[in-house]
Amino acid sequence: MSLWQALFLGFLQGATELFPVSSLGHAVLLPKLLGWHYDQRDPTFLPYIVLLHLGTALALLFVFRQDWPRLIAAFWRAAVRGQVGQDPDEKLAMLLFLGTLPPGILGVFFETDLKKLFASPRFAAIFLLINAVIMAGGEFLRRRQVPPLAKPPVVADGHAREEISLGYRQALVVGTSEGLALLPGISRSGTTITAGLLFGVGHEAAARFSFLLATPLILAAGLLEVPSLFGAGSRLPIYIAGAVVAAVTAYVSVRFLLRYFESGRLWPFAIYCAILGTVGLVFAR
Repeated sequence: MSLWQALFLGFLQGATELFPVSSLGHAVLLPKLLGWHYDQRDPTFLPYIVLLHLGTALALLFVFRQDWPRLIAAFWRAAVRGQVGQDPDEKLAMLLFLGTLPPGILGVFFETDLKKLFASPRFAAIFLLINAVIMAGGEFLRRRQVPPLAKPPVVADGHAREEISLGYRQALVVGTSEGLALLPGISRSGTTITAGLLFGVGHEAAARFSFLLATPLILAAGLLEVPSLFGAGSRLPIYIAGAVVAAVTAYVSVRFLLRYFESGRLWPFAIYCAILGTVGLVFAR
């Protein structure tokens, strides 16, 4: 992998991880469409993709830097007490904890089998089409949904947080939907935002919950995979440069998306995934 290819993948990761279009699907499919010839079966390819995810995680931590210290403190208060109190931060912290369990378990038990799909552009194209159907179906069902959620509680920063209205079982379902993103072409944010919509949460709140939920999972994946990158030798500085690009691009992306989902919908991303998936099936031999 050349320097400019690594930087391009870094930009691609930062732009597509948080947009509901599957960064992993793009990382597998686009190099094939562009005629790149590096080996995606190389043992350092997946850890490099995870390193790019860590750049994205750093951007998320920075964007939500006021939330995480408060949420961590709230989680420990609830854990020591043995129950969740009336503090909305404790409720949100527990929702995030429960939401991380399903994708974490899926990753542990199915990681080996799923890695076999990472070098298959055809599978990535198929899953991009499935991702489009998931988001379009979620928007369609959302329009038919009648009962709204109760008035959202207010957290310590003085803002209403609609995602706190989710139930604990619903958080498990949202987390399970995030586990689908282990498949290249299925978007982490696309599935979790869609699940949130189906439970009555608005687009902005569903996106915010998705971004918060993704952060600890990405960090955990990095702890497991990135150490193997140290065997990359002279390529390691190139990979780190790509991660820096991913972090900067992800910061811009999350800022844009939080504003976009104040009124925007998933339809444009569903159409984009359908087009790219179709192109991939035709040309990615």
